[in-house]
Amino acid sequence: MTRASSRGRRATILTATAGLTLAVAFLPGAANATPGNPAADGPSPAPSVPSQQTLVRRDAGLMKAEQRSGVRELRQQLGAQGVLELDPATGTARQVAKLDGYLTPRSDKGPQDIVRQYVRDHPDVFGLSTGQVRDLTLRKEYTDVAGVRHLSFVQSVDGVAVFGNGIKANVSRDGRLISVLGSPVPKLPSQLAPGRITSTQAKHTAVRDIAGAKADGVGKGDTAKQVVYTAPGGTARRAWQTVTVPDGHGMWLHVVDAATGRVLYRQNLSSDLSAATGAAPSSGQPLSATPAKPLRTGKVLVWDRYPGAPAGGRQHTRHLTARGWLPVGAKTLDGRIAHVFSDVDDNNKVDAGEEITPAADGTFSFPFKHVTGPGCDVPLPCSWDQKTPYSWKTNREQNAAQVYYYLGTYHDHLEAGPIGFTRAAGNFDGRDGDAVDAQTDDGAAVDHGLPDENHLNNANMGTPPDGQAPTMQMYLTGSGPGYTVLQGNWGDDAATVYHEYTHGLSNRLVVDAAGVSALTGQQGGAMGEAWSDWYALDFLNNRGLLKDSRRTDGEVALDPPHWTDELPSRSQPLDCPVGSTSAKCPGTSAAGKGGYTYGDYGKISRRGPEVHADGEIWSETLWDLRDRLGSRLTESLLTRAMELSPANPTFLDQRNAILQADTVVNRGRAHDRIWKVFAHRGMGYFAAALTADDTKPDEDFSLPPGPHTPMATLAGKVTDDASGTPVGGVTVSISGHASGFPGADFSAVTRADGTYTIHNVPKGTYRKVYASGNGYEPQIRTVTVGSSNSADWALRRDWAAASGGATVTEFTGPDNTESGCGPNGLIDMSGTVWGSDAKGGTNGTGVDPVHNTVKLPSAVDVAELRIDPTAGCGDDKTASLGDYRVETSTDGTTWVTAAEGHFKPADTGRENAVSLKAGTGQNVRYVRLTMLGNQAADNGAHCATDPSPSGCSYLDVTELVVHGSAHRS
Repeated sequence: MTRASSRGRRATILTATAGLTLAVAFLPGAANATPGNPAADGPSPAPSVPSQQTLVRRDAGLMKAEQRSGVRELRQQLGAQGVLELDPATGTARQVAKLDGYLTPRSDKGPQDIVRQYVRDHPDVFGLSTGQVRDLTLRKEYTDVAGVRHLSFVQSVDGVAVFGNGIKANVSRDGRLISVLGSPVPKLPSQLAPGRITSTQAKHTAVRDIAGAKADGVGKGDTAKQVVYTAPGGTARRAWQTVTVPDGHGMWLHVVDAATGRVLYRQNLSSDLSAATGAAPSSGQPLSATPAKPLRTGKVLVWDRYPGAPAGGRQHTRHLTARGWLPVGAKTLDGRIAHVFSDVDDNNKVDAGEEITPAADGTFSFPFKHVTGPGCDVPLPCSWDQKTPYSWKTNREQNAAQVYYYLGTYHDHLEAGPIGFTRAAGNFDGRDGDAVDAQTDDGAAVDHGLPDENHLNNANMGTPPDGQAPTMQMYLTGSGPGYTVLQGNWGDDAATVYHEYTHGLSNRLVVDAAGVSALTGQQGGAMGEAWSDWYALDFLNNRGLLKDSRRTDGEVALDPPHWTDELPSRSQPLDCPVGSTSAKCPGTSAAGKGGYTYGDYGKISRRGPEVHADGEIWSETLWDLRDRLGSRLTESLLTRAMELSPANPTFLDQRNAILQADTVVNRGRAHDRIWKVFAHRGMGYFAAALTADDTKPDEDFSLPPGPHTPMATLAGKVTDDASGTPVGGVTVSISGHASGFPGADFSAVTRADGTYTIHNVPKGTYRKVYASGNGYEPQIRTVTVGSSNSADWALRRDWAAASGGATVTEFTGPDNTESGCGPNGLIDMSGTVWGSDAKGGTNGTGVDPVHNTVKLPSAVDVAELRIDPTAGCGDDKTASLGDYRVETSTDGTTWVTAAEGHFKPADTGRENAVSLKAGTGQNVRYVRLTMLGNQAADNGAHCATDPSPSGCSYLDVTELVVHGSAHRS
């Protein structure tokens, strides 16, 4: 899945630097289980001052929220397997659940009443008053095939729904509350300021944001609706949520400020088959139209796997009208489940000759015609010749009809139990206006009758919210420089079509309260790719079309054998167990041989973290689960877990959701087996991930501690690393376990003397224990509880941090606080930026200067000043800070220039030390940062001809950091 968002959702879906979201928020218990030993090859210690782009920051607001009496009381009530996790952005519950039971007893009340009463009863947890609970609007309610009722409530202002936040709840068939999710916004204004930007202008802005100034414009299927956008700090503003399909650039969701027209948020809704990127803007030669003939029957010639497959590789007759897939008398492939046409010029619309019309006999039966040429028919047939323009026309109609058959077949499979992806759940159905828009031979003619490199060896699926049609694009396959691939068509391969379709399943089920896909983090994207592989191959295996003997490793592969051997979509098959020595399970040099584990995250692709590669960890784990539980139960648990998932899930969140699903649909009978599978793959009890964007999660192979597991107390002291004085108000927490339990909360705040105590910690090794807050930079380390139960911390203070008392006293330029990028973003120790306007100048240079003055909490002798110039607030990299000036002052009146310089693209994504001139860093009470330019020119922007890059309009900087010691007179 390709993700290109420059900022995260400021409500339920956060960037990796926006706050601390715990991935494992419970203390599970399992009879007769004991903690295991830590992995021998654990990760290297984290640096004492991590990059802001890789470390999550815990703010004072969240620390305060966790100490509310209602939060602590509910944690006690939930028991040993309770989950209560607060969202750092709102201070309200991201998720409340129990893995071993329910939140409420059986009830005859209606599901809405059950949910509203529970939220009313816990105002400290959900942050909503009785009136706010009453005003929640039920957006959707449906009952899944297991009898679970799923409810989504949205918050609103002036009748406009809040984007990204709200309440999602799940209720069993007998009226027991299963879980409550969603991170509601506790304080909303009574009304919104009017907007100036129209829906059409917002859609144009969204299209230009992706495709540039030369974009062809808004498409007829592009949509826009008003939403309330909440920025950090609780400010809310009117905005437009758009879904657009910029020509050749996939499908995108944007939030555009209705007052300023600025892009506040962007999300790529398209998912690719492999790491290769997809379509680019194109033009091509239209096909000659074929006269429509009267249809006598919906008969079609198809295979069930791919041409030449040992099983399912021969064409046979099926009927598209038999199950209502295509209406009787249809003259094109446009029916209830899909509209299939050949978008050979990749302009996302039907041009002359691109529809599929019946053959001479009035049917859609098109025999596959082998195309001869080098490398064809050994061992598989070719469907086109990439040296002959328009040769793909030979099988154009055949391929489209084949794709339609696959779509109908898989639609019915997912709709049936135990999966149950029904209309109510959000599947794709023309009666709801969202049948799949499938574009075959996509871009086949863009290069003088041939595909270019952007239209080979890939496929993708763009999935908008329920009610708007998804787009599936299937490409031709062929050879390129340095590799040889069959000259075929991905639309002829069942696994590829099913893979893409499953992206629709996961993106329609893992959603926020408003129904927008919540698979936005790195780990969520990886699971999206893995689910697509797993569901496709599970189905093919169940139909006898894919072998899995259980005795031979490496049989369950996504790619057809010998089709793309030199350009494989995955590094190895799904049925590669941990420790396998099979040549078919080679692993990678960084991850090692055999099946992957959680600690291999980021090591599978040579390019580092990548969702298709890292998804192999999840898909292999799920195939292990299938081996243990059988296909039918696993299909049920995985699907229900998607519906029970919190927004922006980690692997560990989803592991928990699977356990919770087992409680609901299977009475918890598979809990022990589920835990063993995940622990074997490194997702055991002590595994930890900071957020869904944590690309270096810590693996663990332990089962949950049993009831007789030895407990210990973890205690220590936090001091200032410069002065050695004790530091109060700092939180020490065990990542993945800081949610509160009977008699113990795996989190503590230091007292005035710097000491802390965490009671009743099960003995074992915890990979991510952190200390942060009160103006001190986070530090993460591994702590073993058992042999030595003391952990002291020496933290470094950021004197410019707002949480430690620093303030912005004055600034120039616009105040973008309501857009989530105001001047306080410079000192909030998060990924939030200070954003301003780049007026005047050319290509980001010579702009009108804007400055931000920061008052430190006391006079400081500066040892080091650091700046992270990275852009944000929806802006691309061209808006990152370039030319700058730093001034210091002892009194806020008399200033001296301490440093001047220019940040380059290589400086983004990190804090950069800025050398101060001699004598300018002593007795400093004020620091003034002036933005003089950005990196538009560095990144090749030419604003005079194309003003679409963000750097043509905006200047951004992420953080100002001041290290040193208090000045002594």
